[in-house]
Amino acid sequence: MATGRLGVGETLGALNTALGPGEPVWFKETRARHLRARDFLAPRPALQARFGDGEVPEHVVRAVAGLQGPGVAPVLRCEPTPAGLALQLQRPAVFERVLGAVTAYAAPAAPAAPGPRVVLHCPALRGALGALRLSQLRAVLVADHLARALRAHGASVRLVPAVRDPHMRIFLQQLRVDWPAASEKAATGALRNLPLAELSPAPDGGALPPGVLGTVCLKEVMRERGCAAGYDPNVDKCLVTEDLLSVLAELQAAVRHWPGDGPPGLAAAPDADAEGCMALHVVSCEEEFQQQKLDLLWWKLDEQAPRTQKHLVCGPVKAASALTAPEYYELRHAQVCKVAALKRGRELGQDPTWTEVFSVLSAATIKFEMLSTAPQSQLLLALADGSISTKGTKSGTFVMYNCARLATLFEGYKHSTEQGLYPAFPPVSGLDFSLLQDEGEWLLLFNGVLPFPELLSQTTALACAAPGLHTTARTEMMCKFLVQLSMDFSSYYNRVHILGVSTQHRGRGGGGELAGCKGSKGGDQQAPSLLQEPRPHLFGQMFARLQLLRAVREVLHAGLATLGLPPLNHI
Repeated sequence: MATGRLGVGETLGALNTALGPGEPVWFKETRARHLRARDFLAPRPALQARFGDGEVPEHVVRAVAGLQGPGVAPVLRCEPTPAGLALQLQRPAVFERVLGAVTAYAAPAAPAAPGPRVVLHCPALRGALGALRLSQLRAVLVADHLARALRAHGASVRLVPAVRDPHMRIFLQQLRVDWPAASEKAATGALRNLPLAELSPAPDGGALPPGVLGTVCLKEVMRERGCAAGYDPNVDKCLVTEDLLSVLAELQAAVRHWPGDGPPGLAAAPDADAEGCMALHVVSCEEEFQQQKLDLLWWKLDEQAPRTQKHLVCGPVKAASALTAPEYYELRHAQVCKVAALKRGRELGQDPTWTEVFSVLSAATIKFEMLSTAPQSQLLLALADGSISTKGTKSGTFVMYNCARLATLFEGYKHSTEQGLYPAFPPVSGLDFSLLQDEGEWLLLFNGVLPFPELLSQTTALACAAPGLHTTARTEMMCKFLVQLSMDFSSYYNRVHILGVSTQHRGRGGGGELAGCKGSKGGDQQAPSLLQEPRPHLFGQMFARLQLLRAVREVLHAGLATLGLPPLNHI
């Protein structure tokens, strides 16, 4: 049997190469109605541009049909259709390759060497918690998600600033944001000892304002470094204060004294320098102007400042009422408790067994709201109670709810096995994946499990090679992916029996709103006690389905880990 992880990118690359020189034309299908007949398509207009009359030579079609190579999914057939050249994979073979190596698809490949060094700077964390705006909270959550994803790919990441406000530390813990803390400001001695000639006196020989050490003409710095692109034309002079020097000292220390904080098993990174490190400033749109001045001042006062400094600017957050970040958290937490009380018929907010659940649900709600939109775009917040329903397919609670359903499913199987209702799970190599015939099963694998490693790579793809000050990131991709995977799983779970496999499908919504969740009045529709007696001749299909859903569970958990969210076993 062939080994090695299959990849969507590798398959697309091989398909485009097989067509000969030219621009890429193949794309992966994602919609269920198209996946009934094909997995990849080369559209007819693109083929007409490549081959003139749009007729693909027979030898090219044969080459595509016989495609093989590292990471390339096995092809079943390739044939011309009115839509273009359609290709379908050998689905049982793909199921076997992917589900036989689940852990390989739930994480990026282990890096062979230390990745890039990134100083990830989020200025919003320097202020007091009570003054933290929603746009600044968005920047904090983007920075936290980006740091986790970068580290998963082997990058060494230093987080700046260390948080000094004890209330801010508690707030970040509530949100599952992993950020360093410190008790005092960074020492500024190294920067203060620079020659006074670096700082200009007050204009016209006048006295400097109290607390100001001197001034710097930032336009001169831009001209010297040839880096005016992207900077605000109003950036001019900067008044250098002790506070500014403290900020720069902390950034300077992050660059010069680099601990080995990469992935386990990698050697510690040596001290970084201007060549080997990038500074990424994740700022709200209100903070960008001040951060531009700080960048230029850093270059002026520190010869070892990173040559590459980029700004990831988060767009504004608009809400129906003006809320600070703590007020927003309290609102969402109260709504989570209220929804739970309505479903259970009693108040659960003070119940210690539910305290952690509500805390995680509140953090999930906020993170999915803040991160489901591209960070550069404006974000509109809906503050009504309905935005946190488990039926709201754009909410974090919906994803967590489906994690709980999966947990209950596997707990139900374990319990039934202990009772002797089902045999122990057989070796994966002995499973018959040709029994996975339902279109929802292919949808879960082809759109969920198979492309997940590449999604992780795309999440960390920063546009840093392009000239200019600004960069972009696609941090919204993970939330959108997890929501879509949860929707596909929910549809499948509501329709198809997993435990006690039956040839009959359930009606739509058969799982019940609270199926698989602790405290549900309706119970879990997958629970063996609600089904007919197990059918031994159908155990093969049950085991194949359980292995597929084990892969879905691993991917969901890995995706939530990049958001700092633990999976829940019940809701």
